[in-house]
Amino acid sequence: MSGHSKWSKVKHIKEKQDAKKGQIFTKLIRELTIAAREGGGDPETNARLRHAIELARENNMPYENIERAIKRGTGELPGQVIEEVTYEGYGPGSVAIIVTAATDNKNRTTAEIRHIFTKFGGKLGTTGCVSYMFSPKGVIYVEKDIGEEKLFEMVVDAGVEDIKTEDDSILITTDVKNFDAVKEILKKNNVKIIEAKLTKIPQNYVHLEGEKAQTFLKFLDELEEHPDVQDVYANFDIPDSLLMEASNN
Repeated sequence: MSGHSKWSKVKHIKEKQDAKKGQIFTKLIRELTIAAREGGGDPETNARLRHAIELARENNMPYENIERAIKRGTGELPGQVIEEVTYEGYGPGSVAIIVTAATDNKNRTTAEIRHIFTKFGGKLGTTGCVSYMFSPKGVIYVEKDIGEEKLFEMVVDAGVEDIKTEDDSILITTDVKNFDAVKEILKKNNVKIIEAKLTKIPQNYVHLEGEKAQTFLKFLDELEEHPDVQDVYANFDIPDSLLMEASNN
């Protein structure tokens, strides 16, 4: 299993426990604004906006905040011009990295992201240098109680690509176009969703252990803590024990 998939779920649960609401809200507001600007303010016809609204509600963002962010995106309210930027490169251990950011100052953000890469022995590359190693997918983690066989029968006709039982959950992988349909089926059947998101899944992985793994996780943490960074995708594979230990620090 992808270490980053595991790390994503660990971070998702930890964020809910730690409630770093200020930082989470800032990222969500920027995503709402960009989604509305790019695809319009109607979530029925704008899938990206629909997903952003769902995530905002999961994090208990007040409706007024969601509405204002959307209206800034559509131009109904004034606000900063937020630009979406994607960075690609290699982190410590030669792990391929894709970083998506939302910023009101591209030059500043680029310099700061480059500094983080350099600090940990990584290097920013050109557009397209690693993105070909990743495939866009939908991932949904659900509670394990339902059982893999019953779950398969429930969603098999919705275009699910893979179902895998893990230690404490079941992971469903879908094509991007089938992601919403699978989520709706799960909701209608009262299946508890732990996390659901659109992501980029690596086609191959770089295994890290010991000091190399610890250095990489510090690098990953610093990237994800940057206020302009929205998402980080990486093709690392690290033992679960190290991921859990790092998430508790």
